[in-house]
Amino acid sequence: MVKRRGMVLVFLSLLMAVGAAFVANKWIDARVMPAQDNTLNSASVVAAAMSIPFATKVEERHLKLVEMPEGLTPDGFFKSIDEVLGKVSTTNISRGEILVTERFRTHTTGSTLAALVNPNMRAVTVRVDDVIGVAGFLLPGNTVDILASRRGGGNNRAITETILKNIKVLAVDQTAAAESNEPVIVRAVTLEMLPRQAEILFQARTEGKIQLTLRNPLEVEPEVKPPPPKKRVVARRAPVKRRAAPSEVTVIRGTSVDKIKTKT
Repeated sequence: MVKRRGMVLVFLSLLMAVGAAFVANKWIDARVMPAQDNTLNSASVVAAAMSIPFATKVEERHLKLVEMPEGLTPDGFFKSIDEVLGKVSTTNISRGEILVTERFRTHTTGSTLAALVNPNMRAVTVRVDDVIGVAGFLLPGNTVDILASRRGGGNNRAITETILKNIKVLAVDQTAAAESNEPVIVRAVTLEMLPRQAEILFQARTEGKIQLTLRNPLEVEPEVKPPPPKKRVVARRAPVKRRAAPSEVTVIRGTSVDKIKTKT
C-alpha cells in the first residue's frame, strides 16, 4: 500500500513537472515570437568587410551582406554584392560601414582616376618638390590652396597672392589611394579643378613659381558676396541760354533810311 502511494506521488510529481515545463515553454515562445516577426521585415544590405581606401576599385573580398530592419536602412544602400563590384570609392570607408551609392563612382574604361573626376572638372598634374608638395604630407583626398609668385611690384619686387582655393588632390605621383598617413616625398601632384582654373594655374607657372598650402578638411570657405553694382552717374550739361536775336526798327526820313536796333 505504501509503495503504491509512493508511485502515485512520483507520477503526480512528473506530471506537474511536465506541466510546468509546458507552461514555461509557452511563455518563452510568447517572448521570442515578436523578435522573430521583426526578422521577417529585415532587409539585406551590403557593408564593408574591411577598410576600403579612397580611389579603390571594389572587389568581392571588400564586401559582405548584413541584415537590418527595413526602417533603419540608409538612403541609396546596395541590396546585392554584384551592384557594388567594379565601382570606385570616392572616400575612405571604414570596416563594417553600410555602403551607399553617393560614395562610389562607376568605372567603365581607362584608369580608376578618370572615374573620380567630377563632371565638368579636369585632372591637372603639376610638378612639385619637397617644399612645394608640403614636405610630402599631401595625400589623395586632401584639399589645398595655390599661391603664385611673380616679379612685377615696385622696384621689380616679388608679388605673392592666392590664385586658387579649396582644390582637391586626386593623386600623388601615380597613386590615387592613400595606403598610409606617413609623409612621402613625391614629384607630381594631380589636382581636380575647373577648366578656367587650369588656365589660371598654368599662366601662373609660366610667369613665376607656385606653392601648395594644405587646408584643414573641415574648414568651410566663407561665401564671398559680390559688391553691389555702382550707380552710374550721368553728367548733364547746364542748359545754355540763347540770346534773343536783336530786333531792328527802320526809320525813314525823306530820302534817308536808318535802321535802329532795339533791346529786348
